[in-house]
Amino acid sequence: MKFEGSYVALITPFKENGEVDEEKIRELVNYHIENGTAGIVPCGTTGEAPTLTFSEHEKVIKIVVEEVKGRIKVIAGAGSNNTDRAVELTKYAKELGADAALSTCPYYNKPTQRGLYEHYKKIAEESKFPVMLYNVPGRTGINIEAETVARLAEIPEIVAIKEATGSLEQMIKIQDLCGDRIEILSGEDHLILPMLSIGAKGVVSVVANIMPKEMSDLIASFLNKEYEKAFELHTKLYEVSRNMFIEGNPVTVKAAMNILGQIDNDSVRLPLVSAEHKTKDRLTKFFKERGIIK
Repeated sequence: MKFEGSYVALITPFKENGEVDEEKIRELVNYHIENGTAGIVPCGTTGEAPTLTFSEHEKVIKIVVEEVKGRIKVIAGAGSNNTDRAVELTKYAKELGADAALSTCPYYNKPTQRGLYEHYKKIAEESKFPVMLYNVPGRTGINIEAETVARLAEIPEIVAIKEATGSLEQMIKIQDLCGDRIEILSGEDHLILPMLSIGAKGVVSVVANIMPKEMSDLIASFLNKEYEKAFELHTKLYEVSRNMFIEGNPVTVKAAMNILGQIDNDSVRLPLVSAEHKTKDRLTKFFKERGIIK
């Protein structure tokens, strides 16, 4: 299974009463399909998975799979720092009809590299389902080292990695050790072009929530060796990506989507709180200066 192109780390829209907004999820799925997105990634960090109940988690994945109807890939968030829970979520993703599971590095526990290997090995062997590793030490407090990724790449179900260390050196090392045994996708929007240049095949993107066509075109242009066009799109998206984390993720991107009229409100769940007015004013000014809104 190939993972190539722009995969959106989909937000989970909520109604004013705090419930998951099923209608808006379906609307967003079709919006992404229409704009060239290669795949939807529900129930990740951007989707506020830590604050979704188990039934909500299952519901969101089910809605996305139903609405996609096989037109693009669905990589369902299924990570946990509890290995048995991660196995259970991965099995659910498989049963619900997703194409693969995104499995974050176990957070808080801070396991050794041997512990990380055994964690992912158990998920892969018990689920018998394609798994994309998610390495984001800024959130989890632990790095999946390149040598560990290489060991995991020997397991047939471990097919890809969302690499969000921000270290090009680490990615080069993963590429060198793994070759074509694992596909690498950027987990950092502002580093997409550099990561493509050293072997990444795409991105799991926050910015794609608001600019899916541009993100898709950036990846396609580079892979088609249209480097000038890719650089132009990179330049356009770079400042957008740097403005999507003013108050962290997904607080800022939800505020941006609300300003752009893509969602009805920018509500998030505690312990996150909605963006401050000064952040919304800054985003509005930025979008106007860039001609994104009038």
